[in-house]
Amino acid sequence: MPLPDIDPAAYPSQLAAKVERFRRAFAAFDLPEPAVFSSEPLHYRLRAEFRIWHEGERVDYAMFDPAEPKRPVVIDEFPAAVEPICAAMPRLRERLQQSEALKRRLFQVEFLATLSGELLISLIYHRPLDGQWEAAARALAAELQVQLIGRSRKQKLVLERDWLLEEFELDGRRLRYQQIEGSFTQPNGGVNRQMLGWARAQAAGLGGDLVELYCGNGNFTVALAPLFGQVLATEMSKSSVRAAHYNLAANGVDNVTMVRMSSDEISDAFAGGRAYRRMQDIDLARYRGATLFVDPPRSGLDAATVAFARGFGHILYISCNPDTLRDNVAALQATHRIGAAALFDQFPYTHHMECGVLLTRREDAGPA
Repeated sequence: MPLPDIDPAAYPSQLAAKVERFRRAFAAFDLPEPAVFSSEPLHYRLRAEFRIWHEGERVDYAMFDPAEPKRPVVIDEFPAAVEPICAAMPRLRERLQQSEALKRRLFQVEFLATLSGELLISLIYHRPLDGQWEAAARALAAELQVQLIGRSRKQKLVLERDWLLEEFELDGRRLRYQQIEGSFTQPNGGVNRQMLGWARAQAAGLGGDLVELYCGNGNFTVALAPLFGQVLATEMSKSSVRAAHYNLAANGVDNVTMVRMSSDEISDAFAGGRAYRRMQDIDLARYRGATLFVDPPRSGLDAATVAFARGFGHILYISCNPDTLRDNVAALQATHRIGAAALFDQFPYTHHMECGVLLTRREDAGPA
């Protein structure tokens, strides 16, 4: 994919084209008119990463167009990034330029920000990091007032902490999320809030319990849990599970049981497959009539998870890939219909679309 051309004047027409693509792709499934959630046209990305390009004594941020992968495109500014990242970029480059300890064999810089104003910078090297680097890095972190991490092969130096605390208001609640460096977080914070709000609106009134697959750091779990009786949430990443436990506690959510299991393991457990030690104290029978929430990777739901999903009365599905979402909706068409749909423009100026559907069990499909 070529580097995006960030032009706010062109944004409305680009978004309209995405909406039309979404309608056409799902026309065969009687798609309801989708709710459309736009992004801010500038300063919307909470994450950004750049290669560091060395030219003599000078260093610059750079990106590479896949069409010309050996030619660096020097980046002086990146208006897609939130303002704290934009403000830090020139100051960081200037300090790197002045410090041999910080710039020597520096390969990449990664920024992670929050809507609440925190900023973490990771400096990635092709050399071991020593005491001289650490001293210079501590001075840099203090000057920029950021969290700073140094990485090289088999080495990670955390000067203070390797996570940020995100905070924002949603439906009258103040939500707090620990976001760990290197773990997945939603890149567009404003659109993420809209996704959470839409998901809550669809879940309101469903009642009963909730089963959530691919819960990550609990982004949706924290928002949705108060709408249900009990929640069974699953995730494979150890760091995400740790963050999810932190986030549940930080938000006073006490009706969630977390298990570190894959979607196919959960599907097997519900189907009465082998006994899983991690599930030995969980009464799966109580979740038979639950709502299912999924936010899978780009590959979508595999065949076993689709078969598992057929047993639920409602399926709330957030997707980062409309192609695999369409395939999964087609596979569920005999038992479920689309009751609501939404498009979330997480990635303006690109072809990527984030979609959401609420699938409701058909009356002629029999009981869940």
